[in-house]
Amino acid sequence: MHDGLWLGWGMGTTFLKLLRKLVQKGNLKVTLSSGEQAMLGDGSGVPVALRTIDEDAEKAIVLDPGLKFGEMYVEGRLVLDEGNIFDVISMIKANGLERAATISNTIIALLHVAAQQIKSRLPVNRNKHNIAHHYDLDGKLFDLFLDQDWQYSCAYFDPPGIGLDEAQTAKKRHIAAKLLLEPGQSVLDVGSGWGGMAMYLAESSNVDVTGITLSEEQLKVSRGRAAKRGLAGRVRFELQDYRTMGSQTFDRIVSVGMFEHVGMANYGNFFGKMADLLAPKGSMLLHSIGQAEKPWATNPWIEKYIFPGGYMPALSEVVPAIEKSRLMIRDIEILPMHYAHTLRAWRERFTARRQEAVRLYDERFFRMWEFYLAASETAFIYDNLLIFQIQLSHKQDAVPYTRNYIGEREAALREFEKNRPPLEPVEF
Repeated sequence: MHDGLWLGWGMGTTFLKLLRKLVQKGNLKVTLSSGEQAMLGDGSGVPVALRTIDEDAEKAIVLDPGLKFGEMYVEGRLVLDEGNIFDVISMIKANGLERAATISNTIIALLHVAAQQIKSRLPVNRNKHNIAHHYDLDGKLFDLFLDQDWQYSCAYFDPPGIGLDEAQTAKKRHIAAKLLLEPGQSVLDVGSGWGGMAMYLAESSNVDVTGITLSEEQLKVSRGRAAKRGLAGRVRFELQDYRTMGSQTFDRIVSVGMFEHVGMANYGNFFGKMADLLAPKGSMLLHSIGQAEKPWATNPWIEKYIFPGGYMPALSEVVPAIEKSRLMIRDIEILPMHYAHTLRAWRERFTARRQEAVRLYDERFFRMWEFYLAASETAFIYDNLLIFQIQLSHKQDAVPYTRNYIGEREAALREFEKNRPPLEPVEF
């Protein structure tokens, strides 16, 4: 039936019809605002019971599920009486989102894509504003779920089954090994976060690190951490946009979890600047979220509430910009499920400390971040999101011709870690 005709039936009926079409597998009990109930799915999996509070919430979800499903949950107008939001999103994605497509919500989804494409090409620099929206939140929030070093990017679960703190250390170790660091070299950390990567590189390899960030809160915390560990002479942090850096060059460049904020229209400028900043015999390691195929736009709820201006590219969108910069790709490594494991650890830690999060902000904020962590985790499980690490250089001989050096350097770094002074709690 043409979806436009559904609108005359009442939105509760339309909402239920949409869910019946979508949920073929699973165990879902639905209670509409009218009181009507239905059991959907084949009875498999985790039982989930959801309830809508008002008919307008049902209408909103039907017309714009990509944005309004999350909004209605955060506003408390879509309530879970059994199961959690991860269970719901997992069930929906396991069934295939295309089942929920109608003419109306497909048009609205395309309008979201068009709006993001246009906004990404406007000559307006909103990078600092976009970063502050997320990273300048109260530090106590991040302390609820991050590891001891406050690594807010994908961990590396090698070997499988290790805890979050061990996996974040393994991530730093893996990246440091790929950077081929030698004592006395200069390193630029683009998007330096709360300083953990820069401090690890300086302490493990006796290098000089400059970290740049657009977050004033991260700058304050990272400077304090470096000073407390006696690294202020070798590790410096600056409130600096990479695009306006001067003519200095660096032996090594590393960027972890920052490229997602560059924006699809700015890849050429990014790699062109990295080429200018990288010394002739230097190398760079870029660690970023990517997708298996061109996505065109970020999920509208994530873009609006969590990462405005963010975009996770396919490699096919990144490689042409690298080629134009005349940097050479020396290695690409794909880490397919490590971020799903990282996000699960974050989500479980965050939800276990629900009352602290609510006291810090409120129930609505808790639901927003719970939804963000759950939706992100399911994206890596069902939507073919991945992590890519791209190694770049100006010259072929800047990097060994085999990967054997990575394991060798990781072994040496493990020895360093055994005697590294313990990290102190982050102060904010």
